[in-house]
Amino acid sequence: MQQLALDIGLFNGPSLSNYWAGPNAEALRHLELWVGHGQGTAPRSPVPTYLWGPPGCGKSHLLQAAREALRAQGSTVGWMDADSHDALDFDEAWSAVFLDDVHLYTAAQQQQAFNWFVNAQTWQRPVLAAGELAPADLVLRDDLRTRLGWGHIYSLQLLSEPERRAVLRQAADARGIFLSDEVMDYMLKRFSRDLGSLMELLGLLDGYALQTQRAITIPLIKSMMENA
Repeated sequence: MQQLALDIGLFNGPSLSNYWAGPNAEALRHLELWVGHGQGTAPRSPVPTYLWGPPGCGKSHLLQAAREALRAQGSTVGWMDADSHDALDFDEAWSAVFLDDVHLYTAAQQQQAFNWFVNAQTWQRPVLAAGELAPADLVLRDDLRTRLGWGHIYSLQLLSEPERRAVLRQAADARGIFLSDEVMDYMLKRFSRDLGSLMELLGLLDGYALQTQRAITIPLIKSMMENA
């Protein structure tokens, strides 16, 4: 069986502009302003920001989007998530520190995150962090947990199913492809419902449909999965 290249048509990665905020518009607006500061308009506030909510609400998307926005401005940043296992010292050249999935941090990662946080405060660098739980409920060392909870805190909500459908429809229209209600139902029932995964799936379907010169139907989805 021929192995097909299914990376054609993948979305370009997280950005603030491709985050569908829904009930999380206040958090998005905060990050848009946060990213914009430091570009000659106003200094970026060193007050930390913490985003929390269930899987699929877009926490990591927003952190990655903000990181890429700062990189596009020529800034370097510190980044740590649950998969980061190399011990790195705080770098004074960093313009910000990002801490993702803090609820999963090991003892060693918590120590490093605390060190980064203290240095960020000393050098007046902002910290942008995210986790699944509110700060008070995090099972972390006390000094790190209290620091995560003293700045701006935003509770993110999942998009409703009508909102997810609207996002899929808009993204499909932007690609010039048609998604029937039947296909939409199948995607929402058989695959991960978080928006990032749905956008990746749509990109894969678009690429596979172009490659095979077929319309996007349920049989096409099944064929793509069989050839993946």
